[in-house]
Amino acid sequence: MACHLKIGHMDSAEFRRRGKEMIDFIADYLENIDQRPVYPDVEAGYLRPLIPTEAPLEPETYEDIIKDIERVIMPGITHWHSPYFYAYFPAASSYPAMLGDMLCGAIGCIGFSWAASPACTELETVMLDWLGKMLNLPEDFIAGADGKGGGVIQGTASEATLVSLLAARCKAIRRIQATDPQRSEADIFSKLAAYTSDQAHSSVERAGLIGGVMMRKVPTDDKYAVRGQTLKKMVEEDKAAGLIPFYFCATLGTTPSCAFDDITELGPLCNEENVWMHIDAAYAGSAFICPEFRPLLYGIEFADSFSFNPHKWLLVNFDCSAMWVKKRSDIIGAFKMDPVYLRHENQESGLVTDYRHWQIPLGRRFRSLKMWFVFRMYGLKGLQAHVRKQVALAKEFESLVRADKRFEICAEVIMGLVCFRLKGSNEVNEALLKKISSCRQIYLVPCQLSGRFVLRFAICARTTESHHIQEAWRHITQLACELQELHN
Repeated sequence: MACHLKIGHMDSAEFRRRGKEMIDFIADYLENIDQRPVYPDVEAGYLRPLIPTEAPLEPETYEDIIKDIERVIMPGITHWHSPYFYAYFPAASSYPAMLGDMLCGAIGCIGFSWAASPACTELETVMLDWLGKMLNLPEDFIAGADGKGGGVIQGTASEATLVSLLAARCKAIRRIQATDPQRSEADIFSKLAAYTSDQAHSSVERAGLIGGVMMRKVPTDDKYAVRGQTLKKMVEEDKAAGLIPFYFCATLGTTPSCAFDDITELGPLCNEENVWMHIDAAYAGSAFICPEFRPLLYGIEFADSFSFNPHKWLLVNFDCSAMWVKKRSDIIGAFKMDPVYLRHENQESGLVTDYRHWQIPLGRRFRSLKMWFVFRMYGLKGLQAHVRKQVALAKEFESLVRADKRFEICAEVIMGLVCFRLKGSNEVNEALLKKISSCRQIYLVPCQLSGRFVLRFAICARTTESHHIQEAWRHITQLACELQELHN
């Protein structure tokens, strides 16, 4: 007798009902997120005792799963979209992006090639062109109908940095072997030198580790920016020592202080020295859609590649890291693998892009859908308004800090990040941050600037308003008073 096991436990009728319930759950969560402690009060390993040690043998009910969200999951959530979250950098979120992501999950295509889902590939190409034009990128970076460059969605800026480094490495080895065919790849590889700011994100150094090349850290000036003469001196010294400079990762908007490397000085040097210049603007890049911030991108014409994260500040939910290259042949040449089972009749036509040649993974989601939803439902003016509002909130917080003589501002406030500290020792600032964290009313993280322990206050949530900033500052100053009373 045949066994008829019901595998599809949720049919379309129940999905319609549960989907509407989940939308309500999400809307309620986000509407009331400010009523939850922004940082969880749990110990490491809290979750394991709350759930069984093995997956269930028989299906469980949807109602039981939903109950467990509050019992198991929410106690361990750091609420990144709370207006009291001021740590790291923003994690973008908007309702249009969530709806686009829902459709992406429903379509469920794996868009590694044009043939795998033509719309997945073609919409991505057009969305990166739209975004590139919002930023006023040089035409070399726009795919258009017959451009030599173009854009791609990577998972993170870390991936974009690694991809650019590997492409630069491949290009350098081929260039040198073209003029010196007898020189082995291993010999060239051992002499390659890459460079980045001593303020750059740790992912740049990690890219060097993965790529197997030395990553040299370039000292910064008093504004935490790399200048042309400093890099020039290092490049000349390394060439004299027999090394081969091949890659420089400039940062626009560093993680510690939102500093900007001077790419108008660095770009021409890199071009002269056959050094690939990649620009990492993970956080700050979103602001370049505003004309008043676009001058910070002057020098982009010298870059070989450029990336930033719409999933940080441009209201497109994670993951969505935009990357552009000036010459797509450079990146495809480093990654192209073409087994027979991935080939299709249009791949050599010159009319289509196969994004599997532009990235580390093979598979990829239909991430451009959420960009399409956001760009159309906000428009450029709406996105600009969001950026400007958050910069204004940061300026408001800066003015509160400057008005209190016990505190000091530690770096120029250009965008949505304020670096500040109590005047005094590192220890007193560490103690202040410890008190802030233990209260769990607001969430901040620190950085080191010129050997000093500094508190970072980043405007993150889409729903943050002036009264949240004022409330956060009252909380910080109250804790500072308590700390000073304790030490007096």
